[in-house]
Amino acid sequence: MRRDTLADLTAFITIADTLSFRVAALRLGITPSALSHTMRHLEERLGVRLLHRTTRSVSLTDAGLRLLERLRPAMEQIAGALEDLNEERQRPFGRLRILANNPVAAAAIVPVWERFLAAYPDVHLELLVDQSPLDIVAKGFDAGLGSRQDAAADMVAVRVTGPLKVAVVGAPAYFARHAPPRTPNDLARHSCVQYRWSVDSPLFEWQFERDGAVRHVAVDGRVIVSTPDLGLRAAIDGLGIGYTLEGLAAPFLRSGQLIRVLEDWSSSYEGTILYYPGHRQVPAALRALIDMLSSTRSPDPAEDTVTGPCAGA
Repeated sequence: MRRDTLADLTAFITIADTLSFRVAALRLGITPSALSHTMRHLEERLGVRLLHRTTRSVSLTDAGLRLLERLRPAMEQIAGALEDLNEERQRPFGRLRILANNPVAAAAIVPVWERFLAAYPDVHLELLVDQSPLDIVAKGFDAGLGSRQDAAADMVAVRVTGPLKVAVVGAPAYFARHAPPRTPNDLARHSCVQYRWSVDSPLFEWQFERDGAVRHVAVDGRVIVSTPDLGLRAAIDGLGIGYTLEGLAAPFLRSGQLIRVLEDWSSSYEGTILYYPGHRQVPAALRALIDMLSSTRSPDPAEDTVTGPCAGA
């Protein structure tokens, strides 16, 4: 179908509804002569007369009536689809797909997702965690969650968490058997839950910071995991001292299932950003989520945090 045919068919329906070139032209915002020219060319392209017209009246031919009968439902569907898009532009609606490059990045959504879905009942949230490098546009995602280096140069990036502070923790049962460490050097005498982020990556060295100095410590232990939630679970179960994020450990510290140690040596990692393509026509559901995340994030301190693999790089 030619690019201008849809506009011509819309003009035909308007004439059929009004049976007047003058009134139809007024509705369409063109001159009667331009509308007459449009209909003449449409009939020539179709090879069929659609309208009987004189200087006094207009009526539909049999072919015109049959075309109108087929066109009207289709045009109503098109109008309905455009109206749905207009409603979606004004209120969050539909499926919102977000890709997180690791479980910690995905956890940025957790504090708000119950409130978000309650506020916007027409939104369906899909949150996928995949540590492999993916093109979010090619894979049909609305946005990604990760660190600054995950976003392409032409992406819009919005910080949704502040710096992520580390917590070194252990279960009360573990510390009942072992004296808590007072310095990172003391970890050499402890069983620690280790991380290997992927099959081919080396064991992760724990990072500590004090008085502006950063140090890395290679720890040992009987358990090696690949995700922060497994590391936290191992610490809760008393399998060793765990190295996790303060926000993930907080509920278990409050409940007494974990005890924090080495707090004055705590390091921080770069916070999570949400990135998406383009400033214009941001989906209403994504805009609403960004606004909610931004409103709940406390202001960042100075940008002096360390970028590192604690978030599952």
